[in-house]
Amino acid sequence: MFDGFYDPCPYNDNPQEDGLKAEWKDKTYVNPPYSNPLPWVEKAIEESRKGKMIVMLLKVDTSTKWFAKLHEAKAKILFINSRLKHQTGKPSPFAQMLVVLYG
Repeated sequence: MFDGFYDPCPYNDNPQEDGLKAEWKDKTYVNPPYSNPLPWVEKAIEESRKGKMIVMLLKVDTSTKWFAKLHEAKAKILFINSRLKHQTGKPSPFAQMLVVLYG
């Protein structure tokens, strides 16, 4: 789905690379750790202000500081109407959403 997108936070991440310090590409897809998405959201907003398209897969949690920051940045939020399945085939225990930020 996101072929050709840069992923600064890959599933099999390389400890030698820090996606929060890297310069993101013009098209970037991020699936940040659900335990602490705030620094990734802040980085995504920063990178989008440079004219880059950033797509994020996030847990739906409208009561958080990071969600408020996305709202203030006028992010496009696409709620997913069903539970996504993990690589194991098990459904996610929570709702998820795609967030799109663009310049």
